[in-house]
Amino acid sequence: METKKFDASHVMNLAEEMSKNNIVSYNDLPKYDLFLSQVIDYLNDKFIDDKYTNNIVQNYIKSEVISKPEDGKKRGYTKVHLTQLLLLSYMRPLLTTEEIKKVFRLAFNEINDREDDIISWEDAYKVFSEVQTESLKEFLKDPLFDESKLENTIKSLHLEETDEERIRIFLMVMALIAQASVIKKLVQKLVSQYNAE
Repeated sequence: METKKFDASHVMNLAEEMSKNNIVSYNDLPKYDLFLSQVIDYLNDKFIDDKYTNNIVQNYIKSEVISKPEDGKKRGYTKVHLTQLLLLSYMRPLLTTEEIKKVFRLAFNEINDREDDIISWEDAYKVFSEVQTESLKEFLKDPLFDESKLENTIKSLHLEETDEERIRIFLMVMALIAQASVIKKLVQKLVSQYNAE
């Protein structure tokens, strides 16, 4: 059996596959209110690598990162809560809880007061969805690493043939991490500078 070669085209195929089930459309979010257990199940289905629990969601509520469930309702988690948690799920790997709060405050001020929101959660989610989709399309058109440069680098390292694939993967991962790191630092700087003013 031939082993699969992990080259730039393999990474591009992975990115293309990811782009197909990238983000849930706002219109496809549940239209009815949910119990906390249903919210947890929904998030864990969408974000397989993140393991959401009741405590995690309740801590986000207690810390005022997301809004409190509707008072007196068993099914107190609305589409707004799901939107908040979905956006938070994309932010979690990049930002601390405090930084996420600051980002949300930019558009929504007091998290438990819908009256002071500058834009709606629906609009925020739709804009994010569009940007996410476009970003993946751009990545597919113009990957973050040049395949010929990558191959030249591998040749210049004079590796054993058996090690080339491992080093190719290592270099592609490091290129992606470098890009993600720059973006993360830029986001943190932007949020901290704005909140300092």
